[in-house]
Amino acid sequence: MSTILDVLCAHAATDSARIALDPLDGAGLSYSQLGGAVEGYAANLRRQHEPGRPVAVQLDHGVDLSLLELSLLEAGRPVLSLPNFFSEAQFQHAVSECGATAFYLERQPQESVALCRTAPSLVPPGTARITFTSGSTGRPKGVCLSAEHMFAVARSVVDAVGAGHAGRHLALLPPGILLETVAGFFSTLLAGGTYVCPPQAHVGLAVPFRPDFRRMAEVIAEARITSLILVPEYLAGLVRELENTGLRLPGLTLVAVGGARTAPALIQRARSVGLPVRQGYGLTECGSVVSLQDAGDASASVGSVLGHLRASIASDGEIMLDGPTALGTIGNPWQHGPLATGDIGRIDEAGRLWIDGRKSNLIVTSFGRNIAPEWVEEALLAQPEIAQAMVYGDGLPAPEVLLVPSRWDADLGRAVESANSSLPVYARVAAWREAAPFTPSNGQLTANGRLRRDVITRTYLSAEQAFFSELEAATLRQRLAFLAIPQVGAGLKGEISRSAYIAYLTEAWHHVRQTVPLMQAARAGLLHRPDLVAALDDYIAEEIGHDEWILADIAAAGGDADAARSSAPAPATGTMVDHAFNEIRNGNPVALFGMVYVLESVSVALAERGAAAVGSRLGLPPEAFRYLTSHGALDQHHLRFFAGLMNDLADRIDRDAVIRMARDIFALYGAIFASIDVEAADVDA
Repeated sequence: MSTILDVLCAHAATDSARIALDPLDGAGLSYSQLGGAVEGYAANLRRQHEPGRPVAVQLDHGVDLSLLELSLLEAGRPVLSLPNFFSEAQFQHAVSECGATAFYLERQPQESVALCRTAPSLVPPGTARITFTSGSTGRPKGVCLSAEHMFAVARSVVDAVGAGHAGRHLALLPPGILLETVAGFFSTLLAGGTYVCPPQAHVGLAVPFRPDFRRMAEVIAEARITSLILVPEYLAGLVRELENTGLRLPGLTLVAVGGARTAPALIQRARSVGLPVRQGYGLTECGSVVSLQDAGDASASVGSVLGHLRASIASDGEIMLDGPTALGTIGNPWQHGPLATGDIGRIDEAGRLWIDGRKSNLIVTSFGRNIAPEWVEEALLAQPEIAQAMVYGDGLPAPEVLLVPSRWDADLGRAVESANSSLPVYARVAAWREAAPFTPSNGQLTANGRLRRDVITRTYLSAEQAFFSELEAATLRQRLAFLAIPQVGAGLKGEISRSAYIAYLTEAWHHVRQTVPLMQAARAGLLHRPDLVAALDDYIAEEIGHDEWILADIAAAGGDADAARSSAPAPATGTMVDHAFNEIRNGNPVALFGMVYVLESVSVALAERGAAAVGSRLGLPPEAFRYLTSHGALDQHHLRFFAGLMNDLADRIDRDAVIRMARDIFALYGAIFASIDVEAADVDA
């Protein structure tokens, strides 16, 4: 078998100047340069790292990551690929399970991680890559893959789509995701294309699970991208952006979507805006890709099985696969034979594979009907009002569903009725509830977009639902309405002027200077609640002086801090502050925490997305964003503490007061943003 270095040298021999890696934000590497760099780096890695010992990698996309991955592969040193969204517990678990001896990380490893270097390595011989699935718990499983297996999959992908698509492939899935590594990175290099690998922030993915789809579309167009691999959530966001703006991306020749079930209606919408979408199906155990639709296949199948595999259907409908599979999991080598996928499906007369659902997800109603929840979810997700859905109902007379609305004004009742009209009577949804978005960050979605049904069930369907989850769901529509305010959207995308930013900071100063007095007022009314008093004391200690941070930011942004200090608040700002004081003094002082929830959760979004975007657009120094960035970091910590504090609120009266205040503050805070005259301010942009 040829090695990756053989592949690079072969391409260099035919076209040495062709760019192999393009990070967009810096110098790329040609095939000739890359081959030489890999050869030298691999030699060093062989000397530095013990054979058979995994090397942990958790870096952003870029030339450095790509070069490291290829060099470790050439050196024969196993790569422990760690997605950057893993929780600390998952990170620790993955490292300790495989006994990594070296770390290439964006951050410094914890002391406990360093101690794991002495743990025994239990990876099967021949392992080139260890990929930890998101799993259904905080202790995911590590699947071990050989280089031969991964390259067999990558070659089959090239054979299936044709080397003619080896143009400029853009890495959008988070670093460490096997699907992107094998079907994107390896396949592109095998075919002689250019792997475009900018840092995630460059393509609107500074926060991978809250993408800036406008930025993503702009980069695809500007960088002349010809192919992408997307999960359904990314495809849906990109389609919405194209529908809303009229932008088209004619340079794309292939958009593969996989990782989770994709609603046929979304595929149709994507094709109607010119995206050449092909749906695929894969499993980590099979090296990521099992099948892919042919060009022009308009069916709802997941296409033909790749050439290195053979598929069959068991008597109970389960899909069985024969061919190369993973070496096993850590400490558990596998005996090779047909792989039971756990998915239920069929193969049609044209040889195309159809997926009906997960075998373990089957619902058996009290009428004895077997229902794949994915089937019902597909009908629901075809409705524009529904962003996400999880169907449940084992043992119930009929299915029920948790729904995430796509807009603040979504009519979910009508959407359910519409979906039900396409389903047989026994599969129709009998009841529904609203839920907050399912995301990897809250543990309810895998990185590839699959529902983690057990986690969602524990969150929303357990006998004692945690109040913080209830609060998120109960205020979601108000949050969506807030995000729909034009000035908020412009700020998150950085599309505001300097004067608009200063106007925002001025109003922030007026309400932030009231934060400590509001908390002191609530504390005075809660002296009989020592747990809440202690929490408020901590909040007050941290909040003191934040108003001065804002004045310093105004000055750094070129504004007049003294003028801001002497100005009167906008009517909307005064109304929000007055409402909060009234609720605290004349109602239930616990309501303050509804305001805390809104302001802290919003400041995290503004810090993560808005600060960088505005700074880049206006060329302002980091000193103009100290309040946003530092407060955002504080509030990420605060929100974790806040969730625990809210979950300890047992009284229904207190809980209702928090929900009411949060709903009110979303609207009142939104009115502050809406009061900023963005159009007039844009004159100085």
